[in-house]
Amino acid sequence: MFVVSAENRSCLCCSRRTTPEKFYIEAGDDGCLDVLAIDRVSTEMTLTAIPTGCCALLCIVIFNHLVVLGMYLVVITKKKKVGDLLGHVVWKAVEFDIISYKKTVLHLTDNQMQDNKTFLSMINNVLQTDGLYFATDYDLTHTLQRLANTSPEFQEMSLVERADQRFVWNSHLLREFMTQPEVRTNFFITIKSSCINGKVFEWSIISRRSCFRAGVRYYVRGIDSEGHAANYVETEQIVQYNSAKASFVQTRGSIPFYWSQRPNLKYKPKPQISKTVNHLDGFQRHFDSQIILYGRQVVLNLINQKGSEKPLEQAFDKLVASLGNGMIKYIAFDFHKECSRMRWHRLQILLDMVTEMQDEFGYFLVDAEGKVLLSQEGTFRSNCMDCLDRTNVIQNLLARRSLHSQLQKMGVLHMGQEIEEQTDFEKNYKNAWADNADACAKQYAGTGALKTDFTRTGKRTQWGLLMDGWNSMIRYYKNNFSDGFRQDSIDLFLGNYAVDEADWTTPLCDTKDWKFLTLPIIMVVAFSMCIICLVMAGDVWTETLAYVLFWGTASVVTGGLILFNGRDFVDAPKLVQKEKLD
Repeated sequence: MFVVSAENRSCLCCSRRTTPEKFYIEAGDDGCLDVLAIDRVSTEMTLTAIPTGCCALLCIVIFNHLVVLGMYLVVITKKKKVGDLLGHVVWKAVEFDIISYKKTVLHLTDNQMQDNKTFLSMINNVLQTDGLYFATDYDLTHTLQRLANTSPEFQEMSLVERADQRFVWNSHLLREFMTQPEVRTNFFITIKSSCINGKVFEWSIISRRSCFRAGVRYYVRGIDSEGHAANYVETEQIVQYNSAKASFVQTRGSIPFYWSQRPNLKYKPKPQISKTVNHLDGFQRHFDSQIILYGRQVVLNLINQKGSEKPLEQAFDKLVASLGNGMIKYIAFDFHKECSRMRWHRLQILLDMVTEMQDEFGYFLVDAEGKVLLSQEGTFRSNCMDCLDRTNVIQNLLARRSLHSQLQKMGVLHMGQEIEEQTDFEKNYKNAWADNADACAKQYAGTGALKTDFTRTGKRTQWGLLMDGWNSMIRYYKNNFSDGFRQDSIDLFLGNYAVDEADWTTPLCDTKDWKFLTLPIIMVVAFSMCIICLVMAGDVWTETLAYVLFWGTASVVTGGLILFNGRDFVDAPKLVQKEKLD
């Protein structure tokens, strides 16, 4: 990846020059005499002298992508500075351009042109998702503790070579540019300069979303055969004061066995646990990798312990017991039951349960000379059904407790002082964690997070309940009527689906049977006639009642048939693998 700013020439790193035959990527360094030439026919890349007579456009090249028309060059045309993380500038990608290698589309049929347009809109859909970040001289994919425990050989590797591939979202698409030093990641990053007791320190949150088993809310649940969990996010809270650094890491991820929850027009589809696979194998792979990466695991399962979620909680508990691994501690906490009727103070029950374990895990701390004083010995792995709203509330509370200890250790907070007493910082802290919740929720569920009024204000409000209701309605619509397209967009972007230019057969054709149009039309007509009969009632009430009952019954029956065949009416993925659908 080459990095450049289209908005500020003073931080130019490269430019793109275009001719009918080639793209030329020119480095921004004054001493660089060669450019990278990309042949628009063969797609071959070579180093050559700077050409003359071609137009220069400032950009950031991030990858090639193959669709029906052929290869496309995708570039970032505008970036926004998020802040300085440990002395390194972090950028957020804001605007993009997609340029075809081919100079004409005349060789495509009408159907191929339509498919090509759809694929490009899928790529744009992912690019416009809020949360795409990069840095040109810092590895955003690793935690401070992982970076501190690396060898000199690791430090000499390029960022692409040494990056944690779980969090490099354009890894597949960078295959032609693997020698370049920048990576692009699907994160949430906030960087704040704060002051307590007259002492200025930098405070940051980085949430790294895994590109393994990536997808949207109802189409990607559980784990895959490699143990990768859906909606897996590693969240690191970083503090820097007087060159000393501290970090606290938590993770979240879907309940790690094989289950699904396909949308079917119902507000809350019933979860289905697979009965045809060995859950323990994938479950063990998941936790083996977590223990290698993070050490001891405390699993905080926040789902309901009754109703449709109860079988998931029981299966999770049983699998942990079957695994018999002393490095894993399982804690089930029925969030909704404990906090019902606005009793949010009862979250302290869970915090009290894990206080001793959090103290044992500790956090990562490095002094101003770079000496490691403390290491984090384990992580809390939190989950609810979506690993969004309930999960973020708990992660925020655990991070607050760790931050309090870190600031005291660094000498920013005095003994006896509480973070809650620091009004300005407390407001920034709450808003940053609420923004983190919104970013994770938008990427997975399509809307901002629920319960963020508690995160932002420390209490549940009536306005917050109304906003949760509004967001829930938007989620219902998106999850049922637009998430198939979003899932296809992610699969295309990550290379889970590959376009075969030579042997093209469209997967986008979606033939619906007679029910798809007939039943909704009948229901709308019947409901309309029912309303008309009520509004334009005649003198004979028995006749009016008969008409209302007939049309009302017709609308209710057709509505019931639509719900019964709900899966035929939702927007389902067309490119996705069967494994994600089952």
